[in-house]
Amino acid sequence: MPEGSRMGEMEPQLTEAEQKEAEERSSVTVHVVHEAVRREGEEELKRSNSALGWSGLAAGLSMGFSLMTEAVLRAGLPASPWRPLITKLGYSAGFVLVILGRQQLFTENTLTPILPLLHKTQGATLRNVLRLWVAVFLANMAGTLAVAWVLGNTGMFEPNVRAAFVDIARESIAPGFGMVLLRGVFAGWLIAMLVWVLPFAETARFFVIVFLTWIIGIARFSHVVAGSVDVFVLAWSGQTSFAHAIGGFVLPALIGNVLGGVSLVAALNHAQVVS
Repeated sequence: MPEGSRMGEMEPQLTEAEQKEAEERSSVTVHVVHEAVRREGEEELKRSNSALGWSGLAAGLSMGFSLMTEAVLRAGLPASPWRPLITKLGYSAGFVLVILGRQQLFTENTLTPILPLLHKTQGATLRNVLRLWVAVFLANMAGTLAVAWVLGNTGMFEPNVRAAFVDIARESIAPGFGMVLLRGVFAGWLIAMLVWVLPFAETARFFVIVFLTWIIGIARFSHVVAGSVDVFVLAWSGQTSFAHAIGGFVLPALIGNVLGGVSLVAALNHAQVVS
């Protein structure tokens, strides 16, 4: 019997309904994921500066809930080795609000607008990407400054919670420039991967966001927006200077997040598609 005939006999004979179900249960190809994220990036690049700014401001304010929730959990739990495993779930709160609320977070934009740029490397596209980055980053920082002032200068929370704000902030800035930068690379990597997988997470979106951002928190990776709330609380409360907050955390975390998001995710994921 010819080889082709034997192979044909071994193939399962599926009905049309079964073939359709098999297609639905198949994993989405990397090309489809790439195209979905690229199209999202194209839409983001069409938004005006004012639209990006207001959305970015809302994101910066929302990220304050990461520090608030984590500090409340820390203040309410006994000091023990397992406490961070629980308290860092609070770190995910701001990310859930921002991402599900479709607000503009700078670290998400290290992936989505970069794919259109890699697809069409033109000066106009590069300028548009830089415009988006500057608008979103400055708006995020304005939001974090505002919410940090409230947390650091009002009695909205009990003294034990406010003490937890300071403790968390000191942990964020303590590693120094080089280590914050390195940790920022991994935070940028994970956030970009989060953006990469979310379009097809479907009903699991909430759990994907919580899990990946919990990893950032528990591993003490440096996220420039979430961590800016921490260090700005420290600055507003007089525990450090704004120069130290920016030079010791914001700048290295920004560099690391961009390197992680652009180099390790956007470029590599784009490379596997074009190759």
